[in-house]
Amino acid sequence: MRPLILPQVVVFDLGKVLVNFDYAIAARRIAAQGRLSPKEVQSVIDHSPLLFRFETGEINNEQFFHEVCGATGFGGNFEEFRGIFADIFTPIAAMVELHAQLRARRFPTFILSNTNGIAIGHIRRSFSFFANFDGYVFSYEQGAMKPDPKIYGIIERMAGVAGHKILFLDDRSENVAAGLARGWQVIHHRNPDETIGLLAGTGALGGRS
Repeated sequence: MRPLILPQVVVFDLGKVLVNFDYAIAARRIAAQGRLSPKEVQSVIDHSPLLFRFETGEINNEQFFHEVCGATGFGGNFEEFRGIFADIFTPIAAMVELHAQLRARRFPTFILSNTNGIAIGHIRRSFSFFANFDGYVFSYEQGAMKPDPKIYGIIERMAGVAGHKILFLDDRSENVAAGLARGWQVIHHRNPDETIGLLAGTGALGGRS
């Protein structure tokens, strides 16, 4: 992989890069009002075919709720479910601060995320940093999930640049590989210290380390 150089645009993944999340939290609360164990509920809502349909926009928030109820026996209403399903996120402070530093240096920044409407509604309401991006590309709105090339092309058109002018941060190797295949610069995010060090080395944070 080529050494990183100063980019024009920085594209962030959301989950596990800017915010942590844990579906086990939601699974325990759903199980408390249903017929399945927390482990069984988690298999329904985490990395499942049902979640894939939800996060590619095949079904909407209410349809997802009804399917989860049917699969788990959850007895609460939609508003209760929405709160339970969404309240699983915590900001990653060092990465939020990294983004703030990039904004202070006038770098355009974008979000590229495999996600759903319930999660994004909660994150918009709960975390003020989320408003400070130039654009957002969400799988559930585009009908495609990373690493589908379609969704990477949408970011390029939105940002008005392509190739090495884009630096992409993502925690999943297959998503990073898809960016690299388009000529993007990439950082496979493993921890904030490593990512911040690599980005600092481009000069994006005010000088090379």
